[in-house]
Amino acid sequence: MSHLSADGYLQPPPVSSHRPTRRNTTGSNVHAGRSMPNQGYAFSYEDVDIEDDIQMQADQIRRERKRAKAQQEAEAALTRTVSMQNRQSSSKDDDNRVLIGNLIGEDHVNYVLMYNMLTGIRIAVSRCQAKIKRPLTDDDFSARHKYSFDIVGNELTPSAKYDFKFKDYAPNVFRELREDCFQLDPADYLLSLTAKYILSELGSPGKSGSFFYFSRDYRFIIKTIRHSEHKFLLSILKDYHAHVKSNPHTLLSRFYGLHRVKLPRGRKIHFVIMNNLFPSHKDIHETFDLKGSTVGREYPEEKAANNPRAVLKDLNWINREKMLELGPEKRALLTEQLRRDSELLKTVRVMDYSLLVGIHNVRRGNRDNLRSNTLKVFSPSVPAIRRKNTQIKGGRSPEAIAMRRAMRESDPKRLGAGTLDLPEEDTGDRQQFIFYQDEGGLQATDESNRPADTIYYLGVIDILTPYSGVKKIEHFWKGLSADRHKISPVAPAEYGDRFFSFMKAIMRGGGGGARFKSE
Repeated sequence: MSHLSADGYLQPPPVSSHRPTRRNTTGSNVHAGRSMPNQGYAFSYEDVDIEDDIQMQADQIRRERKRAKAQQEAEAALTRTVSMQNRQSSSKDDDNRVLIGNLIGEDHVNYVLMYNMLTGIRIAVSRCQAKIKRPLTDDDFSARHKYSFDIVGNELTPSAKYDFKFKDYAPNVFRELREDCFQLDPADYLLSLTAKYILSELGSPGKSGSFFYFSRDYRFIIKTIRHSEHKFLLSILKDYHAHVKSNPHTLLSRFYGLHRVKLPRGRKIHFVIMNNLFPSHKDIHETFDLKGSTVGREYPEEKAANNPRAVLKDLNWINREKMLELGPEKRALLTEQLRRDSELLKTVRVMDYSLLVGIHNVRRGNRDNLRSNTLKVFSPSVPAIRRKNTQIKGGRSPEAIAMRRAMRESDPKRLGAGTLDLPEEDTGDRQQFIFYQDEGGLQATDESNRPADTIYYLGVIDILTPYSGVKKIEHFWKGLSADRHKISPVAPAEYGDRFFSFMKAIMRGGGGGARFKSE
């Protein structure tokens, strides 16, 4: 049975009666992971495990006390805490060695950045969720909410381990995308990101040099982006929002939030929160980044033989004679959605995007344990002290000074650990979307639409590169030494048409991608 309706929209598959039920953590009227329309609900800090005594501590800090005595008592308390924790740490070294994953402490280059990202997300998103949902206005697409964090805290923000500023962009727009379009449970979203932090840094499949950080359950990705990409996403946000609303099964990257962190005397870090295409319960045995370009698009096969995590490219796909093995029904659905998505990208004048393809071999299963080899556990904690009254307010109080000093002198390995318990079953939270319906992906089928032994995990990524003046110059120079129609940087209209033609060609019955190779 076709999933194309009379008006041409893709229709979702019937939901299996065996689909796991997502827990309702908000108290709202939610069924099987779907929020009922037009239901407003309040979202409190308790939903995301923010401590009840934050305000009490802030009030206590502002009471009068002599500076010298307060600082002396605070430092003495912290010294005893550090000494005790160091003794406990040394006695638990053997236990730490058997944990799955590696401990990441303050010696890690991105420890502070990661901590600040998660703290800002936790507060900013919960603040947005606490408000009654309303229809979006034009102002929502340009809204910016600012937060200032320090080690003591104030009436608006809780105490944080470091001093930093945080900015939340278009929060109501991304809330609607998360809840109404992508069917995310709001409490699950925050808990996944901020309960335990799993840090796994991966370079971008492209050349952007961005970093990826996985949420604790591997469902979400925090990706750092350049300022130009940040500005471009804001400029196309209305088009992206409209496209996602009319195409719920889109293969485009799913953006859940856009934020910025600014460290004291440091640079501004922009980042987005996105979906993780790859599942937490399945090993990915092969990964391909396909653009439809064949000039310089090859990962050395001798290196690939020794690196199961290698991201292969167009020429690897063609030379290995790979094919997306899909039967008539799934082939038609995938082709139509790729056409719609590429048309949007041409409209907003984007190029350099690619189809990310993760391949899971059902017969091979998870016996190679590829997932746990790259994930690292990161569980920060703030040293606890008994707060004293003080005359000094804010981040310059004796307690703040003492806490900073103790953290500089502390053993980073003492900051906590966690186990990496990777699931072996699909959570079932994406099965209402066509291209995630089979174990979180799209299972291969034969010409009779019967399932085969391969599951594909597909998505269109890196969609924030406009055809700028720099790209036009790159097109000119690369075109001097190669076929200018087969190089990666080409005008958006040509790029989109070539991308779509290549994806049709590499599906079963499409003739293969060999004709896209340079002579």
